[in-house]
Amino acid sequence: MSPSYLAKHVEELKPSGIRKFFDLASKMENVISLGVGEPDFVTPWNVIEASYHSLEQGYTAYTANAGLLELREEISEYLSETFSLTFNPENQVLVTVGASQAIDLALRAIIEQGDEVIVVEPCFVSYSPAVSLAGGVPVPVSAKAENEFKILPEQVEAAITSRTKAIVLCSPNNPTGTVLSKEELAAISEVVKKHDLIVLSDEIYAELSYDEMATSIAAVEGMIERTVVISGFSKSFAMTGWRLGYAAGPKEIMEAMTKIHQYTMMCAPTMAQHGALEALRNGNDSVRDMKTSYKQRRNFVVKALNEMGLSCHLPGGAFYVFPSIKETGYSSEEFAQKLLEEERVAVVPGHVFGDSGEGNIRCSYATSIKQLDEAMKRMNRFVQKHCK
Repeated sequence: MSPSYLAKHVEELKPSGIRKFFDLASKMENVISLGVGEPDFVTPWNVIEASYHSLEQGYTAYTANAGLLELREEISEYLSETFSLTFNPENQVLVTVGASQAIDLALRAIIEQGDEVIVVEPCFVSYSPAVSLAGGVPVPVSAKAENEFKILPEQVEAAITSRTKAIVLCSPNNPTGTVLSKEELAAISEVVKKHDLIVLSDEIYAELSYDEMATSIAAVEGMIERTVVISGFSKSFAMTGWRLGYAAGPKEIMEAMTKIHQYTMMCAPTMAQHGALEALRNGNDSVRDMKTSYKQRRNFVVKALNEMGLSCHLPGGAFYVFPSIKETGYSSEEFAQKLLEEERVAVVPGHVFGDSGEGNIRCSYATSIKQLDEAMKRMNRFVQKHCK
C-alpha cells in the first residue's frame, strides 16, 4: 500500500521503545526479563471463579455503555473509603477497557486541535502519543533525578502557555516508582487552579504504595471538580489480561468520555466486570499479600543495585526501579543492548520514557526473588566488567 494512504500524524508516531527489547529477548534463550510491566502473580482464584460463575449464569450480553451499575457503585464506594473521593456512580464513573483506554477517552474528550497538554516525564510511553492522536500538543516537563524524579510546581508553571489545557500526572510513577506526597500534590494543585487546568491523574499503581498510603490529587481541596482519576484492576489485582479499568471525574467530562466510548468500544467485557466486582468486594487480602512481596523485592533490588555501583533511589510505589547507569559511560540504549547480549538480562532504556530518563534504565521487580537474585548477579558481573 502506498504511504500516501496513511495519516501523517500516525505515520510519524514512533513505535514503543519497550516492545523493541521484548521482541529481542523473545528470540534468545536463558533471558531474565526485568522489562515486563505486569505482575508475576496469577489473578486471585476467587476473581477467576466469579467470572466463571457469571458465564454459567448467562451474563454474556452487553452491559450498559458506562459499565455495570453495580460495579460503578462498588468503584464509587471503594474510592470513597480508600481515597476519600466522592463520585456519583450513575454519571461520574466509567468502566473502560483498561486504564489505557480511559486515558485515551479523557484526552479526546477535552482536547481541541492545538491544545497543549503538560506531560510529566519520565512517564508511561503512551501519554504523549495519545495527546498527539487526540489533536493536542504534548509539552514534556522533566522531573529531575536529584529530586527523586518529583516534579516541582515551578516547573509546571514555567511550561504553561495560553494554549495549555491539561496536565497528565502519574503517582506512584511508572517508570520511577516515585510517589508524590499530599503536600507536594497540594503545591502543584495551586498552579493548576491558578491557570484553570484539568488534571488527568493516572493512579493505576495507587494500591502498590509501600511506605505511606498514596494520595490522589483529587483529594486536595478544590481539585475533585477539575481532576479525572484513572485507575483499574491490572496492577493491584494482577488482572492485566482482563483489560478492565475505570475513570471517575466531573460529570460533563465523564459524559463526553462515555459518548466516545459508546461509539468506539460499546462496553468493557462483561465477564471481566463481574470478576472486578469480586476483586473489590473480597480482594483486599490478595492485594496485601502481593504488596508485601513487592516491598521485599524492592528492598532487595535497590540494595543490590547500589552495591554494584548503580545509584538508585528507593521508590515509594509501583514495581519498578530506575537506577542510573551513567557511571558506565554508555547511553541507556547501549547499556540495555549490551546487557541483553552479554548477560541475557532484559531491561528498558530510560530514554523511552522521555528525555529526562536518559542515563537510567527501568527494571521491573515483578518477578520471583530467585530470578531477581540471578539477574542482579548477572548485572553486577556486567557492571564490574564495563566500569573498570
